[in-house]
Amino acid sequence: MKTLRHAAGATLAVVALAISGCTHASEESATPKAESSKPGTPSNAQIIDSIKTDPTIAAMVPDDIKKSGTLRNGAAANYAPAEFIDTDGSTVVGFDVDYVTAVGKLMGLTVTTANAAFPSLIPAIGSKYDLSVSSFTITSERQKQVTMTSYFKAGFSMAVPKGNPKKISPDDLCGHSVAVQTGTAQETAAQQKSTECTKAGKKPIDLLSYVSQSDATTNVVGGKADVLYADSVITAYAIKQTSKLEALGGITDASLFGVVTAKNDGGLSKAIQVATQKLIDDGTMKKLLASWGTEDGLIKTSEVNPEP
Repeated sequence: MKTLRHAAGATLAVVALAISGCTHASEESATPKAESSKPGTPSNAQIIDSIKTDPTIAAMVPDDIKKSGTLRNGAAANYAPAEFIDTDGSTVVGFDVDYVTAVGKLMGLTVTTANAAFPSLIPAIGSKYDLSVSSFTITSERQKQVTMTSYFKAGFSMAVPKGNPKKISPDDLCGHSVAVQTGTAQETAAQQKSTECTKAGKKPIDLLSYVSQSDATTNVVGGKADVLYADSVITAYAIKQTSKLEALGGITDASLFGVVTAKNDGGLSKAIQVATQKLIDDGTMKKLLASWGTEDGLIKTSEVNPEP
């Protein structure tokens, strides 16, 4: 989201946590999946299967896509729980995939999701892919290249070991060790916070930067670092998948995620916006997100090219 992977194009690793730590989803023996919130609650697969084609939305789909019967999605599947590789080593799963599949159902289309490198996604829109749902932060720079339709929001958030044994305040990280992924906006933000600490005559932040997001998380779970600082979806997923972490403070620096379509997409973005709004209004979107622990990212209104 606010990381350079999603704000400027660097690559993020998957965070797929087990109780004992975290590994890359494709390497994990039991990759976490969406879970029903209570016994008897329909699974996401069941919810999506029950969605019927909406004739009004289907009529808005550009003719070439309508004739193909398929909505081609491209995603960089290394960002759990939004998009990551399932245990079969090839299928892309995650809340973004559930969402776009639900949109496809309303359109009367079959959705295919291909895994590709994040920097390759936007250049392939309109040719290889009809759209990309891959946790793209909506920015004015991107809106100059493509159309973006809002469907989710996320920001920065922090986590600490369960019980917050060091009694850390989210407003004062001075003197504490903070784990981040290298090249992310959280790394930059932590550096700025550290500078503020020294200016105030306090100890600087001990910044621990890791190439892999999963390594940053593991080292907080293992006690090497005091605080995890990451995208809110990453932090929420880490907390959901392990009993050893809890949230520290709330979400800050929230921004919208957008579905990417071509600049001149023949009305596809409008069809996506209407479909997304229907999923929001009838409660389907909240159910899909809740099973991944990401319902805090629910938005009230979907817009085409909203103000970043």
